[in-house]
Amino acid sequence: MFTGIVEELGTVRYLQRRDKGYELAIYAQKVLGGTILGDSICVNGVCLTVTSLADDGFTVGLAPETRQRTNLESLKPGSQVNLERSVTPTSRMGGHFVQGHVDGVGEIIEFRKDEDALWVTIKVIPSMMKYIVDKGFITLDGTSLTVVDTTADSFTVSLIAYTQLYIILPQQKVGYRVNVEVDVLGKYVEKMMSHVLGGGETAQPKSGMTRDFLNRYGYG
Repeated sequence: MFTGIVEELGTVRYLQRRDKGYELAIYAQKVLGGTILGDSICVNGVCLTVTSLADDGFTVGLAPETRQRTNLESLKPGSQVNLERSVTPTSRMGGHFVQGHVDGVGEIIEFRKDEDALWVTIKVIPSMMKYIVDKGFITLDGTSLTVVDTTADSFTVSLIAYTQLYIILPQQKVGYRVNVEVDVLGKYVEKMMSHVLGGGETAQPKSGMTRDFLNRYGYG
C-alpha cells in the first residue's frame, strides 16, 4: 500500500523484453533506502516488485496485464517516473490509501494556468466516473490529488506550485495517457449496496433508513 505522496522522480534506464516478459530499469536514489529484493515500489502509480538492486537504481518486471492496463509500456530511456516506497507502520499518511492497482488510463484534454496553480482536466471512460466525485481523492500516475469538479466523462484537478515541481504531470502535454486509480472506498460502497439491493432494481431495502440512504445517493 502507498499514500500517493511522490518521494522521488526516477529516470528510466531501459525497458526491454526478457524471455517471455519485460524488464524495466530505473535510475533512483532516495527510494533505495531500506529497500530489499522483493519489496514493492510504486512506479507511476503501479505497484511493482523489485527484482534487482544497484547503487544507482533498481529493476522490476512488467506482466502482460500491467502493460495492457497502464502507460508503462510507452516509457523510453530518459523518461521520468514518479516513485514511492510502500508504507510502513510508522509512515505518515499524507495522501490517501493508494493500492498501486491502476483502474485504467485517462487522457489529458486540457491544461489551464490559474496564477501559480495548474488545472488539469482528464477524460476517462464513463464507467469509471461513478467512482470519481467532487472533492474526493484520485490517484494520477501515483500522485494523490483532490478532484475539483466532474462532468459525465471527465474530471479536473488543481496542482499547487510546490506539487508541480516534484511530479511528472506538469511535464506532459494534451493527449498524454495517465494512469488513474480511483478511491477504493467507492468500490467497497458499491459492493455493499449491491448486496443490500439483492442484485436487482426491484429488490426492496429492509429498513426505511437504508431506503432513504439509497434514494439520496441514486441507488433507490
